[in-house]
Amino acid sequence: MTKSRFTGLGVAMITPFTKDYAVDYSALAKLTEFLIVGGVDYLVVLGTTGETATLSKDEKKQVYKKIKDVANGRVPLVAGIGGNNTSDVIESISAFDFSGYDAILSVSPYYNKPNQEGIFQHYKAIAEVAPKPVIIYNVPGRTGSNISASTQLRIANLPNIIATKEASGNFSQVMEIIAQKPKDLLVLSGDDAFTFPFMALGMNGVISVIGNAYPQEFSSMVNLCLDGKWDEARLIHYKLLALMDTIFEDGSPGGIKVILRQKGICGDTVRLPLANVGKATEEKLLSLIF
Repeated sequence: MTKSRFTGLGVAMITPFTKDYAVDYSALAKLTEFLIVGGVDYLVVLGTTGETATLSKDEKKQVYKKIKDVANGRVPLVAGIGGNNTSDVIESISAFDFSGYDAILSVSPYYNKPNQEGIFQHYKAIAEVAPKPVIIYNVPGRTGSNISASTQLRIANLPNIIATKEASGNFSQVMEIIAQKPKDLLVLSGDDAFTFPFMALGMNGVISVIGNAYPQEFSSMVNLCLDGKWDEARLIHYKLLALMDTIFEDGSPGGIKVILRQKGICGDTVRLPLANVGKATEEKLLSLIF
């Protein structure tokens, strides 16, 4: 399979914080280097995993800049720019410095629970103003609404839409999208634990959380899937499966930050309203880390 820039392993980067809740820019630089050296195909900056909702505008600018400076063109960068106020999202895109950034990941509007026509018009408005390609992000568990297969396929036919990140966990929906999508549309997993079976169905890769801590292993699995080496890929899938499930047991990104702390990459601090994972979950994670 020919790889586009957003085929394979993309990592939805966490935002490290110091113990007093400030953004830890030195740890952010360390994580960025760790991921690039680990063989990721691209980085997603300030998606939902980055606790973006709790960052100030200035902090967001600094995070975008720090990762761009460290990456220095070595891997493509995707900017997470989404929200539930369409005009505000358009304003954010219009004001964004896209130098060094290659695409936009935009989550479906949350809380408002728009109908399917509203979701389509939201993405149409974004696609019309975005100076870079746009990746749809369907994550009903966070947004409270699902982008149906028919709506995703409708959005996919808009100019400037290059991919959809599917985190519904709905196999029927995923298969419908893959079966009917435009030829050039990438379908990316938004669920780490489903990446192996979804790639067997025809997905092109994943935007991952576990990849923050295991870039080399997960990248190997994804690339083995792309190469049709399913037996080898399956071994890595099952090696990581318990971890992939456990990091989400008590809120994300609290779980993955425990692993990153143990690996010496950054601390495990999260900002309210998130809280650190409970003791039982932490002990389970620590028992699974390799």
